[in-house]
Amino acid sequence: MKPIRVLLADDHRLVRAGIRSLLGTMSGVKVVAEASDGREAIQLVESHRPHVVLLDIMMPGLNGLDSLVRIAKDFPDSRVIMLTMNTSEEYVLQAMRAGAAGYLLKNGSPAELESAIRSVARGETFLNSAVSKHVIEGYLSRVGDPKTPRERLTPRQREVLQLVAEGLTTKEIAQTLGVTVKTVETHRSQLMHQLNIHNIAGLVRYAVSAGIISAGE
Repeated sequence: MKPIRVLLADDHRLVRAGIRSLLGTMSGVKVVAEASDGREAIQLVESHRPHVVLLDIMMPGLNGLDSLVRIAKDFPDSRVIMLTMNTSEEYVLQAMRAGAAGYLLKNGSPAELESAIRSVARGETFLNSAVSKHVIEGYLSRVGDPKTPRERLTPRQREVLQLVAEGLTTKEIAQTLGVTVKTVETHRSQLMHQLNIHNIAGLVRYAVSAGIISAGE
């Protein structure tokens, strides 16, 4: 039987090392690549075509949720498990809407990690046991609800928002995304209009509250 090919994406090297070590004890599971940010994760999914992607939600440059959207769209055979410490209904809702096959807490047990990988590799959905019943029920009852303000932003707008919130200049954002400075300014203007936020500090606060960046960044 062919091994389950796994890609790890987390910006903390020690976290990746710990997970890789655990996966090394699991029969029929093989780590094929590691990524330290969302853009690298997408590139490595394209080149390695893993069966399962373990994707951290909070990563610099391009966060896990926005990376998930691209992976689910462009590489549907690579099933994504989101890694997080957050059990809130809103995070579960956004992840499952975006195409996640699993939602796993970083403080979960090795047995849960193995169960999650094997479950999603079989085409099933996995939710961590600590994601309580009311959160799951809340998600199911709200699947058809209107999107959140974050979800109404385009993928490019969310990219620009994250990079602005991380402190990059307009020129640096343009270089990162491979677009002109004027294009970045247009996206930023649209962001402010759509979110009814009219300064950079406000965008940073919104990015933290929406889970696009962590408060410590």
